[in-house]
Amino acid sequence: MSPSPDSPSPRQGDARNLLDRVWDLHTVRELPNGQTQLLIGTHLIHEVTSPQAFQMLRERGLGVRFPQRTFATVDHIIPTDSQLRPLSDSLAEEMMRALEANCREFGITLFDPTSGHQGIVHVIGPELGITQPGTTIACGDSHTSTHGAFGAIAFGIGTSQVRDVLATQCMAIARPAVRRIDVTNKLGGGVYAKDVILAIIRQLGVKGGVGFAYEYGGAVIEGMTLEERMTVCNMSIEGGARVGYVNPDETTFEYLRGRDHAPQGEAFDAAVAGWREIASGPGSRYDDRVELDGRDIQPTVTWGINPGQSVGVNEPIPRPAEARDEERASLEEALAFMELAPGEPVAGTKVDVAFIGSCTNGRISDLREAARVARTGKVAPGVRALVVPGSQAVARQALDEGLDEVFRSAGFEWREPGCSMCLAMNPDKLVGRELCASSSNRNFKGRQGSPTGRTLLMSPAMVAAAALKGSVTDVREVL
Repeated sequence: MSPSPDSPSPRQGDARNLLDRVWDLHTVRELPNGQTQLLIGTHLIHEVTSPQAFQMLRERGLGVRFPQRTFATVDHIIPTDSQLRPLSDSLAEEMMRALEANCREFGITLFDPTSGHQGIVHVIGPELGITQPGTTIACGDSHTSTHGAFGAIAFGIGTSQVRDVLATQCMAIARPAVRRIDVTNKLGGGVYAKDVILAIIRQLGVKGGVGFAYEYGGAVIEGMTLEERMTVCNMSIEGGARVGYVNPDETTFEYLRGRDHAPQGEAFDAAVAGWREIASGPGSRYDDRVELDGRDIQPTVTWGINPGQSVGVNEPIPRPAEARDEERASLEEALAFMELAPGEPVAGTKVDVAFIGSCTNGRISDLREAARVARTGKVAPGVRALVVPGSQAVARQALDEGLDEVFRSAGFEWREPGCSMCLAMNPDKLVGRELCASSSNRNFKGRQGSPTGRTLLMSPAMVAAAALKGSVTDVREVL
């Protein structure tokens, strides 16, 4: 639910930031335990966390309170090599049928593969104009923070909360503090939004954002496209924050103009006026502030087993002996699991698999940058390389631009839309001790399907460079 044109405008001198303004507009009441009963403007669901929630509704004799505010898609379990029905994986087919039946029964819009709009939930919401500034968005997926790129307050929820939102359009949640993160000056060539968020997590830590919402700003963020901002907000959760957002501006409004579910004509102009009013102002107060210089950020690669364990591509992997006492054990564990040498650069590390896709980096701009690299050579012998569009719309655009042929000619596999190798819920998985250069968001042990498989996170362009060279490579040298 976005602010309407007749919503009260923030008064001059109002020190509230965007989070507080949106939160106040959506507050139903304050609960005795200090939490807020918060109205959820838009609810997104997929096939993994919704079946149990719908069953809970049936057991209680409840319906869906506002089905027009809920949108569904299939992404986590759907195979990317073939989506012909019935799916070859019987469990995946069962989950597909359950979501289809639930959406029919409760009157919910479903974007399945026959719709032409299927894709990863955090890709299709924005591209269809469902995601809008000044609203609250919930989804049973931790990376719902992606939608904050539009100036929405968006967060992941658990299955019981999915039930609550379906039944009441509300949920109980504590208001977070707000940390403003400014990325100043400008980025160098070959440095992308993925490198920015990895640098932020490296500096603040994977638990640094606990209890906070991250408001991103500064010249680097303000100069980003909406798709780049989505990458930054997507991985807020990897930094421990529940929410990450960017204030809406002209870039936001132009992205939304004309999209299917966005207001049209005069209604759009009226909506923009409201969206402007919801943004943080120069006098807004924050609970904490952090600043990074964009000139100091270089292509970044994770070397360990959490997204905070990263280095610049030409920097040495940390030495546990030089780390703080409280960090030493985790560094030693990561080095042992990854079989990497402390003090050595991560560049040159051999890769077995290269994966371009996910809700972090499966958009058309990501594929374009990776294709720039793919045009320069062929996938190295022994490397399995996959390109997975984030949605059917992204796939169509890529086909129109000939990007699929660029990738195929270079030796990449071109797949159907889905979450794919980001997580182990579909057939795209690592095998044994394979090491994967991945444009996804998590490098935990077992994340990509094999309990001993290893993951290096990096930008899509860096993944493409690693695929061609057979090892981690500074993309700036390729381009």
